[in-house]
Amino acid sequence: MTSVTTTEMPGSTDAGTTILPSYLQDAWWTPDSPAGDATAVRDASTGQVVARVSTEGLDLAGALEHARTVGQASLGELTFHQRALLLKQFALALTERKDQLYALSALTGATKADSWVDIDGGIGVLFAYSGKGRRELPNAHVYVDGAVEPLSKDGSFLGRHIYTRLPGVAVQINAFNFPVWGPLEKFAPAFLAGMPSLIKPATPTGYVTEAMVRILVESGLLPAGSLQLVSGSVPTLFDELRLGDVVGFTGSASTAASLRNRTPSGVRFTAETDSINASVLGPDAVAGTPEFDAYVRQLVVEMTTKAGQKCTAIRRAIVPTGQADAVVDAVRTRIEAKTVVGDPRDEGTTMGPLVSLEQRDEVLRQVQALVEGGGRIVVGSVDVPARDGAFFDAVLLRFDDAGADAVHTVEAFGPVSSLITYDTVAEASDIVARGGGSLVTSIATHDSAFAAAIMAGVAAWNGRVLFLDRDDARSSTGHGSPMPGLVHGGPGRAGGGEELGGIRAVLHHMQRTAVQGSPEMLTAITGVWHAGAAAIDDGTHPFRKSLAQLRIGDRIASASREVTLDDIETFAHFTGDTFYAHMDEEAAAANPFFPGRVAHGYLLVSWAAGLFVDPEPGPVLANYGLENLRFITPVSPGDSIRVELTAKEITPRETDEYGEVRWDAVIRNQNDETVATYDVLTLVAKE
Repeated sequence: MTSVTTTEMPGSTDAGTTILPSYLQDAWWTPDSPAGDATAVRDASTGQVVARVSTEGLDLAGALEHARTVGQASLGELTFHQRALLLKQFALALTERKDQLYALSALTGATKADSWVDIDGGIGVLFAYSGKGRRELPNAHVYVDGAVEPLSKDGSFLGRHIYTRLPGVAVQINAFNFPVWGPLEKFAPAFLAGMPSLIKPATPTGYVTEAMVRILVESGLLPAGSLQLVSGSVPTLFDELRLGDVVGFTGSASTAASLRNRTPSGVRFTAETDSINASVLGPDAVAGTPEFDAYVRQLVVEMTTKAGQKCTAIRRAIVPTGQADAVVDAVRTRIEAKTVVGDPRDEGTTMGPLVSLEQRDEVLRQVQALVEGGGRIVVGSVDVPARDGAFFDAVLLRFDDAGADAVHTVEAFGPVSSLITYDTVAEASDIVARGGGSLVTSIATHDSAFAAAIMAGVAAWNGRVLFLDRDDARSSTGHGSPMPGLVHGGPGRAGGGEELGGIRAVLHHMQRTAVQGSPEMLTAITGVWHAGAAAIDDGTHPFRKSLAQLRIGDRIASASREVTLDDIETFAHFTGDTFYAHMDEEAAAANPFFPGRVAHGYLLVSWAAGLFVDPEPGPVLANYGLENLRFITPVSPGDSIRVELTAKEITPRETDEYGEVRWDAVIRNQNDETVATYDVLTLVAKE
């Protein structure tokens, strides 16, 4: 294998003979000799060769083993928070040099607006996962899922679910339409989970992905073995996979089905594929309403952004029968006024070409199939312009028969959509369902009853549903924009996978395991104190300990305090909480939950703070909340309470001089009955 340290970037004078490098085993690689069978990649607007692609002689097995050994070791040393901070640094490194990516993106046919969705959108995914990782994951290596499951009466045997990282490599096969966002939406959650990635971009736009990876490599931030890139084909890939590996695929439904069949047993395979997505116009959204205008505007945006080369693009515009002509006229008017097809580098161009001549020819074939299946072109033309480049007009077809198979099964992956009509909400729901499973359906309506009815009918067929109306039209991110915090994927034809989705996507790259054992053992495994495990009272108040000194299990057990009727009444009048259970003996006694007048729960929690707090300035900087508060046993006048406070979880912040401490708080009465349980959250100085 030959490594290289520099290469001519696509678009340079030597690009026509340059083999696009791969990044393997922490070094750049190209074939030992010029590959005669290298694939030429061309500028989508001019047809000029910008790069050649070949993987002849590539050591794929060695790359995968490098990820499973070196990559696993380097990522395994880092906590969730440390990985999350690196994601932020990756995003900043890409932001500093994103102009280079924009210049290359134009060669793919992407306008500046298209490139913003891809490049800035991908960078945004890194920022989003960095933030979510630090907010929602512990600064640890194990993620605890759900509550403790008691498995014995005396609390000596417990069960709990935990997530630990998978031991293999995350192989990420991406589509041509989003060469930056596509890889990063897979890489970010895998990296945060602690799993090394091997990225395989689509050949037509792989040079943009190569540039993105190059920026990350040159930043010097990547842990060894954490990211590799294959620029070109990987015919033996599925022969090299094994238990512990993950494959994430984006592309056509037919290719996904073929690859799923080749995936070895035990290897996780998820797919996010093209789908026949829909957009429904509600009966209330007649011409002249804000919803009608928003619907048309969104439909045209989805047809023309990325020249319609998006797996989330609207393929079926489903409108009330009486609004069909108005929608067609409005779409035609807006396309004529807003859409200029041309080279993305030309001033005024709003829609670039398709990614290649081959893709243009494929879209032509699919439009012809739609016409033969009952559609008629009502907006645009399929006449190919007499110029170089893979240019194609925006096309809207109309189907008079909503039951025609073609409109629900044939996808022209370009600036093409089809209009269908419905009369009832049941018909609209059925039309959506006939797509066989979609990534997204959007619904333009201001009628909440219609919204609820159609949601019930379409939810099972979609990974995401967007409701568009006058209240969110300005703030909505739109039909075709998956968000990092929400699931991106869908059932059936859409692939059945879920990319993005916040921490859900991270956990996809980890193994959930049910752990059973004693409280002491579960505490050791999870890093979270469990009731029944050893508690430490060394004579020093835990609030006098810095984060460096504090240990899981450090505890303070308070003295007791009697609750009197005067205390209850004073608290009631002082706060205004004169609920009858605290003030009326007869009414309280008639309540099945109380023996008579009882103390306020918040009075007890307030007193508990007074019982355990150490008032002098010290390492504890602030109390920032309570969680999981439950009142269990009522407290009557004359009862006494005491509190035990135990350090439950310690989370240092990587970038601050303090961290969070979660304390297990239990209030008990004079009979040792549990009165209340909750978690106290504090910020504590590191030193």
